[in-house]
Amino acid sequence: MSAVPLRNSKAAAADVRTVTVLGATGSIGDSTMDLLRGARDRYRVEALTANSNAQGLAKLAKEFGARFAAVADPARLSELKDALAGARIECGAGESAIIEAAARPAEWVMAAVSGAAGLKPALAAVDRGASVALANKECLVCAGDFFMQRASQAGACILPADSEHNALFQALGCGNREELVRVIITASGGPFRTWAAADIEQATLEQALKHPNWSMGQKITIDSASMMNKGLEVIEASYLFALTPDEIDVLVHPQSIIHGMVEFSDRSVMAQLGAPDMRIPIAHCLGWPDRIVGPSARLDLAKIGQLTFEAPDFERFPGLRLAYDALRTGQGATTVYNAANEVAVAAFIAGKIKFGAIARLVEATMNDWIRSGNLAPLGSADDAISVDHKARNTAAALLPQIALKAS
Repeated sequence: MSAVPLRNSKAAAADVRTVTVLGATGSIGDSTMDLLRGARDRYRVEALTANSNAQGLAKLAKEFGARFAAVADPARLSELKDALAGARIECGAGESAIIEAAARPAEWVMAAVSGAAGLKPALAAVDRGASVALANKECLVCAGDFFMQRASQAGACILPADSEHNALFQALGCGNREELVRVIITASGGPFRTWAAADIEQATLEQALKHPNWSMGQKITIDSASMMNKGLEVIEASYLFALTPDEIDVLVHPQSIIHGMVEFSDRSVMAQLGAPDMRIPIAHCLGWPDRIVGPSARLDLAKIGQLTFEAPDFERFPGLRLAYDALRTGQGATTVYNAANEVAVAAFIAGKIKFGAIARLVEATMNDWIRSGNLAPLGSADDAISVDHKARNTAAALLPQIALKAS
């Protein structure tokens, strides 16, 4: 049974909802805090966390009257304490402190800690039955099966905070699971949508970071350019909504206005539209099962003029094909896919490999992992983290030969 509620049923909203934001100083956290800033009468902040930005975290904690603040980097604890001096806000540092923040009694938790480091904190919120707005891809890509099982067992409500999955979440409410034919995740196509394969191969970091529609962090912007991010979203959708790979399609939609669609058995297709602003899906999660007033611009379709669509090109963007391969393989393959991609992106940023080598390193790592007989079901967070670490080591070991082939 999915822990994602597919139909919204009106429930009496509490006068004040307590919230925790894991990753409050990142791009998703910033959008979440902006929404909270505009609805102070509806929400009280229990805890906030950051990776290493102690000053930014302290500023937010004092602004919102948080009861607890935690920084992941233990070396920043003294800085955080100094910044919070006199504020009567509890604080901590390190992994245990981030997990403590997630475990504190907030009804709603934004899980926006990036990377595998976000898995255990998200599980801490899930295990106490909280409503968890999920913006951390690794929770599902690395540990989707048991993450959703734990959520179902604890009675936690998983609310998709990514624009595409939130769009599917809203559209799925228009029918029943047995009526579903397929879901369609849209993709902007990134900055290289119309580029030739040879030009994509040689793309620079500056070019990869010029996304046509979205303002995002460096890693996810590069993933968008390679369409690895869309592969990750396909994997997430499979676990979130209990879908097979054949029930998930990708459609390139350069305007980024339609974020997701669902086709039902009567051939009706329900779509969610909105401006490319992350505050829209986050606002939906924050208010669910009701809706709150959001600050995003109204959608003016007449001004936009036209919406266009293209089939994805698996040859020019092999990262998307590899995601489907990993999903069909299962048994930790999606964890390997994600880990190898992170190593590859870091190498590209550092100038160690060409852009086109990102997908080749991911494919080589997956093939090596499968040939070595490492595939096995993942039954815990520690299993997923172990596979993640081993896959990173494998990718790092393969990196020199991949770089040499591309030179």
